[in-house]
Amino acid sequence: MPVNESLTNERDMELVAFSVAGLKHCLEIRKILEIRRWSAVTALPHAPTDVLGVMNLRGAVIPIYDLAARFGLGKTEPNERNVVIVCAVGGKSIGLLVEAVSEILTIKNEEIQPTPDVQSAATKDCIFGVISIEEEMARVINLDFVVTVSASEAA
Repeated sequence: MPVNESLTNERDMELVAFSVAGLKHCLEIRKILEIRRWSAVTALPHAPTDVLGVMNLRGAVIPIYDLAARFGLGKTEPNERNVVIVCAVGGKSIGLLVEAVSEILTIKNEEIQPTPDVQSAATKDCIFGVISIEEEMARVINLDFVVTVSASEAA
């Protein structure tokens, strides 16, 4: 049985690989609406530390999350090399600030290995498992648990 039946029932899936705090992560391509260059956001008072602010995306105001801060890996200092991955979560659009997108991977569902039980409950929900990319391990993100979006947070 595959590690993650909720990702897809298909044998092959496409993942987008990107770096967060110098570590490789992946996200299922079906969750991604677009990938944009970093541009300044409008800060919100009293927002959580992992929420950088909001961005106007073709008339829709979307929250932008610092994925490194969300994972407890320190804050990302945004610069022109960073990108925002715009994703669909719970029927809403959100943006994830990452260092860079590196590649699109096609893998078999059974290639996702379970993460060890040494992780916290929060990490266990956020990460489906890990895959090998060349000589590096990449974390496969469960976006639905990484960002819980309420109607008031996203457009």
